[in-house]
Amino acid sequence: QVRLAAFGGGLAQAGDSLTLSCAFSGRAFSSYAVGWFRQAPGKERELVAAFDWRSSRTSYADSVKGRFTISRDTAANQFYLQMTSLKPEDTATYLCAANPTAYTEPRKWGSWGRGTQVTVSS
Repeated sequence: QVRLAAFGGGLAQAGDSLTLSCAFSGRAFSSYAVGWFRQAPGKERELVAAFDWRSSRTSYADSVKGRFTISRDTAANQFYLQMTSLKPEDTATYLCAANPTAYTEPRKWGSWGRGTQVTVSS
């Protein structure tokens, strides 16, 4: 059973940077795709960034390309979302997820961490 714990959210001003971290345990970390999703009030959960271990490819939502970077540390069993040039529209609850395969659809991911709030003021 995969267990995930996200941390690192908080308050930021537009243009600031924040890094979210997610600790992974319970299975072989290197054999799982990892991803970050976000959900704003009244909106659907959306994929922000994902890393697929099979292809070693990363994917990003168009709205964060060039600003956010997903990375992982297999020695530490953690993965990260580095967020730069934050915008008020980035305000959301951010959730980390893991699955044997990366998908765009949240419903296809099997393991989720509790969300961490990111609030960006203008």
